[in-house]
Amino acid sequence: MRIITQLSLLASLGVAASDVHPRTKAAPKCTSPASTLSLTDLPYHNYFYSDCNVAAQAVVTTPQPDSDLSIIGPRLIVAWPAGDSGACMFFEPHSSANGTLAIELVNSTIGTPLGPVYSAPKSPSKYPSVGIQGVLRLNTTATLNLSILGSIRTIRDFVEGPSLLHPEFQDTVKFTSDNTGVSLQRTWLDNVTTTNLKFKPFGNSSSKNNGQVKLANKTITFEAGDYILSADMSYPQLTALEPKSVLNAASANLTTEKPAQTAALSFLSYSEKVMAGAWRFFTYFGRDSMISALLLEPVLSDGKGSAMEAVIGAVLERVNRTDGTVCHEETIGDYATWINAQKNINSTAMGCDYKMVDTDYFLPVLMERYLVQNPAGKNRSSAFLNTTAGSINPANANLTWGDLALISSERVMRLARPFFLNQTKANLIRLNEGEVVGEWRDSTYGLGGGRIPYDVNTALVPAALRAIGTLARSGLYTKQRHWSTLADKYAKVWEDSTLSFFAVEIPKEKAHSLVKSFANASFPGPDQASSIDDDVYFHAVALEGGNNLSKVEVMNTDDCFRHFLLNTTNDAQLTPFLNQSANNIKRTFPAGLMTDAGMIVANPAFGEDPIYAKNFTTGAYHGTVIWSWQLAMMAKGLERQLDRCEVESNLSITSRIRGHQGSHIPPVPAFCTDDYVYDNVKEAYNTLWDSIEANADQLSGEVWSWVYRDGKFVTTPLGVLPAPPGVGGQTESNIRQLWSLTFLAVNRNEVYR
Repeated sequence: MRIITQLSLLASLGVAASDVHPRTKAAPKCTSPASTLSLTDLPYHNYFYSDCNVAAQAVVTTPQPDSDLSIIGPRLIVAWPAGDSGACMFFEPHSSANGTLAIELVNSTIGTPLGPVYSAPKSPSKYPSVGIQGVLRLNTTATLNLSILGSIRTIRDFVEGPSLLHPEFQDTVKFTSDNTGVSLQRTWLDNVTTTNLKFKPFGNSSSKNNGQVKLANKTITFEAGDYILSADMSYPQLTALEPKSVLNAASANLTTEKPAQTAALSFLSYSEKVMAGAWRFFTYFGRDSMISALLLEPVLSDGKGSAMEAVIGAVLERVNRTDGTVCHEETIGDYATWINAQKNINSTAMGCDYKMVDTDYFLPVLMERYLVQNPAGKNRSSAFLNTTAGSINPANANLTWGDLALISSERVMRLARPFFLNQTKANLIRLNEGEVVGEWRDSTYGLGGGRIPYDVNTALVPAALRAIGTLARSGLYTKQRHWSTLADKYAKVWEDSTLSFFAVEIPKEKAHSLVKSFANASFPGPDQASSIDDDVYFHAVALEGGNNLSKVEVMNTDDCFRHFLLNTTNDAQLTPFLNQSANNIKRTFPAGLMTDAGMIVANPAFGEDPIYAKNFTTGAYHGTVIWSWQLAMMAKGLERQLDRCEVESNLSITSRIRGHQGSHIPPVPAFCTDDYVYDNVKEAYNTLWDSIEANADQLSGEVWSWVYRDGKFVTTPLGVLPAPPGVGGQTESNIRQLWSLTFLAVNRNEVYR
C-alpha cells in the first residue's frame, strides 16, 4: 500500500505529442497537487486519482496462480463518483490458455500509473470531458470482447447478477479505429453526456513493448505490449473535501499518521454527499453514511461546509416527504434516465430506493448526536435545519431540512406506537411486503429469509426514540413538545420487551452435538466443542425465516447495536446480555464468532436445518465473513458499556451514550459489581482488539473472508470464493468502504487492557 501526492504536468515530462491522448487539452490549473493512492488486494489492483478537475478510480484484475478462473478473469474498471459512472472492460487470451493473460497498469511518463484527461466542453454538453489515462501492459495477445460504458449500476447488474446486459446501453456503443488506435464511445440516454475509451500503442515504432491494436466488428485485438488507455466522461463533477476539510482541527494529525486512510476518506467525501464505497457504491447510501458518521464523529469536521453536515444534509434532502421514509440508495446519472424510461418517463431526475426498514432509525440518532451534543452543531442547528430542500431532490421543493426531519421522526413515532401499546410479535417492525432485504444484511441470504430483523427491533427503534425525546427536550421539535416524555416511554418498552422474542438457548450437550455435526459436514478444522462449558445463548438474526423457520438461529454480531447505541437500565436483562455476547466473541468458530481472520458476522453452526450451512458460507456476502465496521461498532460498544462502570467519568459519558435522561450521572449497572461478568466482558473486549490489531491490513476494506489451511483461518478476498447456490454472481468487496474507515476514530482503550 502506498500513497503519493504529486502534480501531474504532462507537458513538463517530455512526453511526445504522439504519446498523449489527442483529446487531452490544457485543464484549468489546480492550486493543490493531485492526490493518488494505490492499493492491492490480490487479484485486485486499485488506483485512485483526484485533482480539482476530476476524481476517478481504476481497478485492474489479473488472475493469480491459485485463482478460480470461473470467477476471476482479466478485467479493467474505471469508475467516477460523479454520476455513479463507469466503464468496464473484459479481456481474454486471444489464442493461449485461459489464465495466461496478465494485464497491469505500469508507471510511465503518462502517470504513476494514472494521469489526468481533460477536454473542453463540446456541444451539446456544457461540461468538460474529464478522466484518467495510463499505460496498460499485456503480456500476451489478447482480445477485448465486452465493454460496458455509462453507469456503475449497469456494471454491477452484469458482474453481480445473472450477467445482465441491457441493449439500451450495449447497442449504442460506437467502435472506431484510425492510424492512432481504437476508440469506443457511448452517448448516454440523456443524449448529451458521453463516455469515451481509447487504446493506442505506447512509445515509438522501435520500442520493444510497442504493440498493435486492431478492430474487427466489435472485437478489439491487442498484441502483447504497452498501450495508452484513456477514459473520460462529460458529466458534472462533485466538490471534493480535502483531507484537512474532512477532519476536525483536533484530528488534523491523522493526515500524517494515517495518510492512506485519510486519503481514502477524502476520496469518498464531497460537499454534496459522502460516498459509501469504491468502486461498487460510488454514490449516496443513507445507512452507510450515518453509521460511518456515528463512529467517526470524534474526528469528522463539523460546522458549515463540514463532512458531518454533508452526511446529515444529504440524508434530509432525500427523505420521502409523503411518509418520512429515509432514502437508502440514490439512482443517478445514466441509470436514473434508464429507470425513468422503464416507467415511460422522459427524465434524467434522480430516484431513491426506500425499501430498507432500518435507515429511518439512524437519522434522529445522528441528528441528536450532532445538533444537541456537538457544540458546533448546536450553534448551527437553526441555520442548518432552515436550509431549503429540493436542490438535489426536486420532490422536496418548498420544504426545509427541518420539515423533513420532523416528518421522518413522525414516522418513527407512528411505527413504534403499536408495540408500545401491545407487546406482540405482530407489532414488531418487519421487512416490507415483497422484499427479501431491509437492513444491513441486505443480500439474498443475509437474514436467512427472515422477515423481522433482530437489530432493527431490539436496538435501532429504541435508540431512535431516545434521540427523538432528546431532540424534543432541546427545542428542535417545537410542534411536538409532548415527545419529550412520550418518546422515552416508548423507548423503555422497546428496550425491555423486544429481546425475548429473539432469544435462543441451547443446552450445553446439544450445543456440543450441533457444532460437531456442523464441522463434520461443513468445516475442515477442529469443532471447538470443548470450549463450550455452559449452555449457549444468543439472539436470532431474524424471526420468520425461510424454510418455515420460526427463528433464524444464526449466531451473529448484531449485539453491537445495543452495546453502541443504548444505555439500558434493566439490569436483569443487561447483565446476561453482556455475558452471552462476551462468550460468543471469545469462542472460536464454529463454537463462536472468532477466527484468525477476525470476528465473523454470522455463525450457522447452531441451526439444525441443513439450510443454515448451505446459505451462510465463506462466499456469502453476509455469511461466515468479516465486516470491518462491525468490528469497530462492537469494539466501541463494549468500551461504552465498560465505561459505565467508571463512576468518576459517568458525567461525561452521559453526553456520548444513547439512553440517558437529563444531565444527571447515570446509575452504575449491576454487571459492574459482578466480577465474573465484568471480567468476561473485558476479556472479550481484549480478545476482539487482539484480533483487530492482528488483521490491521484488512480493516479499511469492506468485507473479507477466509479459507482454513494449515491449521489456521487464512484471510482471503470474498470475491475469489464461490457464491452460495442460487445467487446470480459473486459479490466483490470494495477495496475501500466508508464505514470501514471508522478505525480512524475507534481505538483501543488501554485502560481495559
